[in-house]
Amino acid sequence: MQKQEKVKRLPNILYSCYSHKSSEGEQFIPEHVFGYILSGSSEIYLGGKNNIFKEGDFRFFRKNQLARYTKYPPPGGEYRSISIVMDQNTLRSMSEELNLHADQPYTGEGALLLKPNNLFRNYIDSITPYLDNKGDISKVLTIHKVKEAIMILLETCPELKDILFDFSEPGKIDLEAYMNEHYKFNVDISRFAYLTGRSLATFKRDFERIFHTSPNRWLQGKRLHDAYYLIKEKGLKVSDVYMEVGFKDFSHFSFAFKKTYGVTPSKLA
Repeated sequence: MQKQEKVKRLPNILYSCYSHKSSEGEQFIPEHVFGYILSGSSEIYLGGKNNIFKEGDFRFFRKNQLARYTKYPPPGGEYRSISIVMDQNTLRSMSEELNLHADQPYTGEGALLLKPNNLFRNYIDSITPYLDNKGDISKVLTIHKVKEAIMILLETCPELKDILFDFSEPGKIDLEAYMNEHYKFNVDISRFAYLTGRSLATFKRDFERIFHTSPNRWLQGKRLHDAYYLIKEKGLKVSDVYMEVGFKDFSHFSFAFKKTYGVTPSKLA
């Protein structure tokens, strides 16, 4: 089958369609997302856990997380999914209008498999015609559909209120544990600072106190060490390794590798 993909983006609604295996690398999830897999399956690494979702699954992702996605089409078919992004402005508006507030901090999983029900199915059926239409959905209608999704989630999963209507910034967490779990994600230092509940200056100060080096130097060293092990000991292809360990650019990876180990990664293989 010819390699092709289709992604239709509407305000707060995303329709994805892939006829080939698609690895998107890392992704920051800035807003809560309610989604449904129409066909195929996906593998998502998030919060230190690997999550598998298949055709017919409804799922929910909490905001402010780093994740890795791989999407798999079914044999001879296409991977298709719908995602509804629940932005903070819409949630704040509903909070004020309906007096909805978080009762306590949420401490559960960052990715949830939701139990199927008719409200979910009817909602997805109501969106599909708009995604098939070549025109755009009006902003007013889009906001209405996002609010409808939020109300359905509250009706079927009332415990999600503590996630949806918690507008606090990420709290200060264990920096050492977080970095050792997420160092392969190639995001800006400022993003790591935000996700660990720190200003950039405080993050750098805390980081150097814990690791006795700068964040950039530590991240590069950890990623190169992993790459060396995967190429030398596991026999993996260089082309499969550099992005896996957190490098986006092969030239930069190869240069840094040779500077550290004295040989290019291709000669080590």
